Amino acid sequence: NKRIGIINAVGRVYMDPVDSPFNAVDRELENMNADIIIVDFHAEATSEKNIMGHYLDGRVTAVVGTHTHIQTADEKILPKGTGYITDIGMTGPKDSIIGSDKSIVMGVFITGIPERFSVAGGEVQLNAVLLTINDENNKLEKIERIFE
Repeated sequence: NKRIGIINAVGRVYMDPVDSPFNAVDRELENMNADIIIVDFHAEATSEKNIMGHYLDGRVTAVVGTHTHIQTADEKILPKGTGYITDIGMTGPKDSIIGSDKSIVMGVFITGIPERFSVAGGEVQLNAVLLTINDENNKLEKIERIFE
């Protein structure tokens, strides 16, 4: 009988101009009636993801970063109880650049000429986090990285 709220926010650093993600999350939290709140912060800069975690510490259950496709090894519970990881990582081809064929991505970096990326083949990986939440107080007890 738990109400779970999910907020997807987009960062501003190196991304197309958007409204302040901090203001946007505040607006969503004002209207959200949930026991457990997870914020997916889709941002490029690790510093922006980190400050979002601290900004929301104690106000949400967890802040999980996405976008860079590389799982970080900084999962933790922040001082006021919010779970945090800078980037969950990617589920997709292991031998790739953000899931795309390496030769195409390499060509774009070398020539500077845009090209459509295609999904790489081969063995795949699963990146995720497992959040253990206390059923009585809805507080995070543990955050674990999954890399398979």
